Amino acid sequence: MQDWLSHRVRATPNRTALVRASTGETLDFANLDAMVDDLAGRLAALGVKRGDHLGMVMETRLAAVCTVHAAERLGAVLVPLGDGLTAVELADQLDAADVTTLVCSEETEATACEAFAGPVCSVDDPAHDTVASLAETAPERVVPAEWNLGDTRLLLFTSGTTGEPKAVRLTEGNLLWSAVSSAFRLGLHGDDRWLVCLSLHHMGGLSPVLRMPLYGTTVVLEESFDPGRTADNVGSYDVTCVSLVPTMLKRMLDLRGTLADSLRVVLLGGAPAPEDLLRRCRDFSVPVYPTYGMTETASQVATATPREAFDELGTVGRPLFWTSVTVRDGDRPVPQGEPGELVVDGPTVSPGYYGNPDATEAAFGPHGLRTGDVGYLDDEDRLFVLGRIDDQIITGGENVHPREITDVLRSHPMIGDAVVVGVPDDEWGELVGALVVPADDDLTVGDIEAYCRERLAGFKLPRVVSFVEELPRTASGTVEREAARTRLIEGMAGSGTERGLDVAIDADGEDALAAESETNDGAAQTNTDTDEREGSRTAESQSEDAPEVREAGGPTESSASATVGDGARDERDERDEHDDVAAHDDDTEPHEVAETFLIGGSDWSPGEHALPDRADEPEEVGRTEDDPVEEPETPDFVREVLPDDEPEASDERVDDERDDSDEAAEADGAADGRDDTDVDEGDDTSDTGNDRAN
Repeated sequence: MQDWLSHRVRATPNRTALVRASTGETLDFANLDAMVDDLAGRLAALGVKRGDHLGMVMETRLAAVCTVHAAERLGAVLVPLGDGLTAVELADQLDAADVTTLVCSEETEATACEAFAGPVCSVDDPAHDTVASLAETAPERVVPAEWNLGDTRLLLFTSGTTGEPKAVRLTEGNLLWSAVSSAFRLGLHGDDRWLVCLSLHHMGGLSPVLRMPLYGTTVVLEESFDPGRTADNVGSYDVTCVSLVPTMLKRMLDLRGTLADSLRVVLLGGAPAPEDLLRRCRDFSVPVYPTYGMTETASQVATATPREAFDELGTVGRPLFWTSVTVRDGDRPVPQGEPGELVVDGPTVSPGYYGNPDATEAAFGPHGLRTGDVGYLDDEDRLFVLGRIDDQIITGGENVHPREITDVLRSHPMIGDAVVVGVPDDEWGELVGALVVPADDDLTVGDIEAYCRERLAGFKLPRVVSFVEELPRTASGTVEREAARTRLIEGMAGSGTERGLDVAIDADGEDALAAESETNDGAAQTNTDTDEREGSRTAESQSEDAPEVREAGGPTESSASATVGDGARDERDERDEHDDVAAHDDDTEPHEVAETFLIGGSDWSPGEHALPDRADEPEEVGRTEDDPVEEPETPDFVREVLPDDEPEASDERVDDERDDSDEAAEADGAADGRDDTDVDEGDDTSDTGNDRAN
């Protein structure tokens, strides 16, 4: 088969493929295909060919979407990389994935040049002489590459259980079976609009972009996450599906109470969903689908319908079609209802880690993928995930392995020893906490934060730091992790610190925390500046049972505890502007407007000297009857490829209770780009096809 977009553009060329939430501009499949083909031609002119490993490090934007599909058209293996990584982290991943060419943007160019000695090209105007400009490169003619189901299409990184970067191989077949089984569980409607507000180097953000041409549905692309604006965009753009992590959903509900009734699926993954959040969703009719998945399974493993999620709090539902989950103690299956390690098998499971046979052998066995997670299946085969065998921290949907942070802390010349654990937090699930033994009494929290910031991505930074004279250890010398966690929790509570976490999650999925402390006199001390913050943050109040908290600097005879913020902007000041964002008027017909390809000066068309770019986001995002959409003249190349009328939607429906031969035909139909198809799982009585994906 060729790339999925090549098949889709022949089937429904003028159906809406993408809407840019920041501007309201739309692309149909014909125009998206033209942009992808042009970009693929420019990459080919720079030497990118079939089998190459094409790295992509940029923020969420139209250029990134085009790069995803251009790689497939060229037959190159795409390697999406986090735009928030430091140069050291990026270099490790580039080396592990054997990247041959790296595509960057203006914002990531400096880091890319520092991390990579190979060919670098930019979708923006380069600032370095060594970086090639894609806009100034004449495109070559490209013939779409042919793909087999066993061909590796993606290398996606996961921290795994060792903290070392591991590139997960995902094949064309993995992605296809994942898309089909997800559609069986969630349902597939011809008018679906999937809001993408997660980073494109995570499966949660990347999956809708990959599946868009397969399903023939629309992606509404947000270039960054803002809880108020994102909640408003659900209604403004008639969004039907969205993938979120629990922290994001909680903040959206905190600001707006509920979400627009156009939603039929809120796929909630990346971290366990708190029971109080699920109850809020039940009470305010939010169709939430708690899911359990991982990069190694190309997204979802199991997904609960809203009814299951509300009736059986804590479940992530039943495994998806063709996916099997067994609970084992080593190689021995455990009885139903008893906890053990979750082992996953099926056509969505990766063949292994790229260039890492030891890790592959350790994780993949005769029974499937050993997840390292602990859980059980109840008597109705509903899955419950209890935790992790290892000590991995999940904060705001991001995986953080303590060993990586511990190694960085121990490399600090003023730190004698350290242990890193997850500290429970109502909003983020866990915060990264560090118990530190100073080697120098002048060590401050600010010293630690500055040192870590140069070596770790923002979401990995320790948020809670406590100084102690020695780490709690067992008689054998092993660090008592639970005792360390207890000390951090007691230090936070005993300091009198009442933390209020204000969050801005960018397109990378990274959190930017502004930690707010209240002193005895009630004055709130909030740190919101990333680059010009003070060295440490302490509370002035103390309790009789808690360690002493120093105003500044190193440890006392007991310990010093502080909450460290990432220093993002405080969003409270921006909420009012989002309150004014209006949804569509009931009398308007947004889909008719969306079917028209709009292109303005902020975007790119083949042959021009600027690639798909980020538009300056208006202060108020959304469309109202008082803000007419100005439709610029359609470029000549667009007129040449657009038919006059869009094909009418089909009423065809597919039910997953059909026999095996029909199921195989459905999978083939999905690959061929079948038109508007509703797919509802037979055991779900909901007529909205409610189920959540990772």
